[in-house]
Amino acid sequence: MTNEIELEALDLAALLCSRVCHDIISPVGAINNGLEVLDEETSEEMKSFAFDLIRKSARQASAKLQFARLAFGAAGSAGAEIDIGDAEKVARGYMEGEKAAFEWTAPRALMPKNQVKLILNLVLMAVAAVPRGGLIKVTIEGDPTKPDVTFHCSGPSARIPAAFEKLIPGALVDVNIDAHAVQPYYAGLLARCSGMKVAAVLEGADVIITVRSAPAAEPAVEPVAAVAETDVAAAEPATVDGATASTEA
Repeated sequence: MTNEIELEALDLAALLCSRVCHDIISPVGAINNGLEVLDEETSEEMKSFAFDLIRKSARQASAKLQFARLAFGAAGSAGAEIDIGDAEKVARGYMEGEKAAFEWTAPRALMPKNQVKLILNLVLMAVAAVPRGGLIKVTIEGDPTKPDVTFHCSGPSARIPAAFEKLIPGALVDVNIDAHAVQPYYAGLLARCSGMKVAAVLEGADVIITVRSAPAAEPAVEPVAAVAETDVAAAEPATVDGATASTEA
């Protein structure tokens, strides 16, 4: 028996907002620094550097916001489907600001909203698996309603993200939830909502994260009611010395 504790809705919303702010604050801060340089410097070389910094940081902030809109936002009404191509576009945009190289192989198809959100959230988990950079390969195969998704994460010091095994299933016992730890917890919620199972293993020096359809629970088999011996006896005709006794007068 596992002890599972659900985060309160307000706490989950606050932690996800903190995660988005954490991703956005760096490029927005860089834009502000670039503007300060433009205000204070007269050197054309420094101004050119500031403009480049502002352009790069603005692109990065925009990419992270577009990613967050799809990965954390409503992205359509309940039960909506999302084009996998749109997920690929925002994932590639997000990864341009990360250390790891990124590859994505998937068919162009519509997929249930929560499964797309799950895949995008696991992109963030894959980034955490290679903190010093490397290569992340995403492969999506099979039926779009129940896809097989594999994240192959390779790089120096590749590791399974902290508390992954506890937070994906939703076990919050002895785990401190912050803006980073909320990521696997939220991914686990999306997986359970989508009927998917997420696992991570270390294969040699690489981390492999997989998403598969969760096995359907077997229906409970009701035990066949035992027939009382008295009922059996009543159903069978009585015998006397091997002969059937007559019930007639």
